Amino acid sequence: MILLETNRPEYRNDIAEEIRLFFGQTEIVLAGEENGGQPELSISVQLAAAPGCATATAKCSGAMQSETIAFDGADHLTVKRIEKRAVKIAVFRLLQQLFPRVIPWGSLTGIRPTKLFRELTVQSGAEAARDAFLRLYDVTPDKIRLAESICEAQRDMIASVGERDFDVYVNIPFCPTKCLYCSFPSQILGKEDALTPYLEKLFIDISEGAALMRERGYRLRCMYVGGGTPTVLSAEQLDRLISTLKICYGSLGNEITVEAGRPDTITEDKLLVLREHGVQRISINPQSMNDDTLCRIGRAHTADDVERAFSLARSIGFPVINMDLIAGLPGEHVDDFCGSLQRVQRLSPENMTVHTLAIKRSSRLIERLDEYPLPTASDVEQMLSAGAETAQSLGMQPYYMYRQKYMSGNLENVGYAKQDSICMYNIDMMEETTNIMAHGASAMSKRVFGYENRVERIPNPKDVKTYFDKLPTILLEKRALFD
Repeated sequence: MILLETNRPEYRNDIAEEIRLFFGQTEIVLAGEENGGQPELSISVQLAAAPGCATATAKCSGAMQSETIAFDGADHLTVKRIEKRAVKIAVFRLLQQLFPRVIPWGSLTGIRPTKLFRELTVQSGAEAARDAFLRLYDVTPDKIRLAESICEAQRDMIASVGERDFDVYVNIPFCPTKCLYCSFPSQILGKEDALTPYLEKLFIDISEGAALMRERGYRLRCMYVGGGTPTVLSAEQLDRLISTLKICYGSLGNEITVEAGRPDTITEDKLLVLREHGVQRISINPQSMNDDTLCRIGRAHTADDVERAFSLARSIGFPVINMDLIAGLPGEHVDDFCGSLQRVQRLSPENMTVHTLAIKRSSRLIERLDEYPLPTASDVEQMLSAGAETAQSLGMQPYYMYRQKYMSGNLENVGYAKQDSICMYNIDMMEETTNIMAHGASAMSKRVFGYENRVERIPNPKDVKTYFDKLPTILLEKRALFD
């Protein structure tokens, strides 16, 4: 247990994020809320506000760090952001002083470091952005180069976004099995009947959402069908889904991706339906090409199944196939991950996404860490480096990136793409540059107010039954969001 004393408890979670960079998922208790027990460490964080600046002071074990950030004429929300930044930097530097180690992304704990880098570049230029990442946030030079190269790869696509553009996201929250590391609220598919009522509600959601966007004069940009595993749907159900999207929205936009996901759900008739409808991009996601690992994490397929599904998709003519791998899976070593990369390299997909394992509290993995040893942070970093080298050998460049809480080594997920095969939706969604009309349980609609640097969100309920019950309310909330 770590005891936290602060005069600004509203920043408790932000302080806790910095502490967890050094101490993992250790319990953090606010002073006054202890239930007995001796803390292994006590940290004090005090924030002092003065006209035009915020000063955070962090103390622990006789050491102290302060961070002062000046501002001029800022509004309330900007002041809150500056205060939070000062607090996080002071805590990070204090702990770095006491417990020295390399934290690749420094004090940054947010999902979208590239969004921050781009905003700093627009405000003050690329040199100032690099300097801020290095000197203010303590990001390592290689991660700064990664962020900058991704921003460069995204530049033209982001510039093409209009204020009234929007993307469509459709969620199919069903899977054949639940992976050991998974924290998504997907339903395990016991029988196909569970899909029929879901699709009926989903089609109402799609019809109403499409009508709203037409009324409001929005322009469709692209679509993404994710999950879960969308290919748990039958060929007939996939046909109905894509046909409904076409009819309601008038087209599928400039690009549509369908996550085929697990090879054990991929059949020729399903792929033919998708291709006949004009789907250009699918994902076939092995996560690992090591059969022992696949069994360990609860996947009901083999590496050979992945290769067969890929060959089938290639023969049917999909122009862009993405493959996902996860670095840091339980029981894997660097050689295991490199073996997966070699098998993916031989298949030569157009896109490859290398994820870092995130150990989520709601996953089964967190309860069974004693059974499943995890690779060290150093090993995971080697895995990511090998992924970058493999991508380069395939003629790919990094084009989008995001981070999650509780990631191995405080690292990142990176999407790579060959020339002219960048996924528009991934950039739009991760960089929050485009409005999103989202359909289905656990999907999230977003309205982007670009000139105000503000995003408003409407999350659909995660539970399928709750989604059914609350659909009329959800539709009203979307109408208000895009009014």
